[in-house]
Amino acid sequence: MPKFSEFKDTLWYATAPDAPDTVPLEGEVKADVCVVGAGYSGLTTALELARQGVSVVVLEREEIGFGGSGRNAGHCTPTFTHFSLPELRKHLGEPWAERLIRRQTRANDKVSEMISRYDIECEWEQNGYVQGALFPSHLKTLRRNMENYNAVGARTRMLDRDEVHAVTGSSRFYGGWFHEEAGGLNALGYARGLGRAVLEEGGRIFTGTTVTGCDREGQAWVVKSQRGSVRAEKVIYTTGAYTVAGWPKLDQTFRIMRVFVAATQPLSPASQAVVLPKRTTIQDGRGDIYVYKYNSENRIVASMFPMGARGRDPALTRKILSERLKWLHPDLREEPRWDFFWYGELDMQRRTVPRLYGLAPGVVAMTGLSGRGVPTGSMIGGILSDWALGVSEQDLDLKLEPLSRQPVYMNLAPKIALRTYRLRDNIRAKRQRADLPPYA
Repeated sequence: MPKFSEFKDTLWYATAPDAPDTVPLEGEVKADVCVVGAGYSGLTTALELARQGVSVVVLEREEIGFGGSGRNAGHCTPTFTHFSLPELRKHLGEPWAERLIRRQTRANDKVSEMISRYDIECEWEQNGYVQGALFPSHLKTLRRNMENYNAVGARTRMLDRDEVHAVTGSSRFYGGWFHEEAGGLNALGYARGLGRAVLEEGGRIFTGTTVTGCDREGQAWVVKSQRGSVRAEKVIYTTGAYTVAGWPKLDQTFRIMRVFVAATQPLSPASQAVVLPKRTTIQDGRGDIYVYKYNSENRIVASMFPMGARGRDPALTRKILSERLKWLHPDLREEPRWDFFWYGELDMQRRTVPRLYGLAPGVVAMTGLSGRGVPTGSMIGGILSDWALGVSEQDLDLKLEPLSRQPVYMNLAPKIALRTYRLRDNIRAKRQRADLPPYA
């Protein structure tokens, strides 16, 4: 069994409202649909179905939000991480690309609606997202992003140097791209709130329940666990990077890449006035990203990918996080103290966009949310519930694919890509006589 990073180290575990009461599955239960995995994708799928009167059961090996849904940094930016919109259209083809783009770019509408409808306590703030430009030529790329996203209905705009300084508090950027619909939240609070909503709508959630197999018996599928089973017409796997058994070779459709997240002490009002004064989420614009926002306690929550000793050596990693933050915000009034530090796992693929796999008649799985888990996991439930309700393959917003194993080179490719991005950005910055951040 894979060993995942410690869940209880997260800031969200310390600050989220309590989870709803759930118990392990014992004995046999029946449902129209069985969902495996109680993260954003599984819970939004179950919620969509339960609201339409479908009998749905969710099985979770650990607890609600145990996977990426409870460990992510809490950013909710309705864009795509790894591909521009033209690249996505080339990869997916039509009509799949336009359908997915429509879902993703309006995902924050869905997030906001669910939070409001079910009164979810999760620190939701919709104050926008800025991707900065640390060297002049990056502005051209950001402008193309603005044009492409605005063409499909997103509300984004470019910021000049003075504007990006006013919004972020940093004078390091030559400009930036501002997405006004983006937001942030308490990742685990949101997951637990979705779980509570599922229960309110009549769905059932069983935690502490490891799925050991799924077999066809007559006209139904029987999803088996250590002490019980679910007999259902349809089964949906939404376990992502935290897949453990359950279906043969499903865990071979991705390779795990780790990310780390850290949170400072609550910053003073004087620091808050000069660091993210508009409480936006900020991404520094480098391929080797540094992204950060506030939580409701006014802690800076920042994340990066491990590279070399960064991520492995706790003292060095905290030093890098601090030096990068102080370089971006030299007016910071206090020394950052990283009170929380934790890891998460991402399900990386050669083409990391949401993928819908047809495992067998009546059984599907979905993976590939890496980097935009909050909005993507929130909108994907609509697609998976459409499948469960019998929408034809041609009319689904994701193309149904056969299960495919990731190539061996994916064990190293994400790490190599990260180093390549860093080298590329360093060369461009030096050529354009732009300052490099510490430890670049």
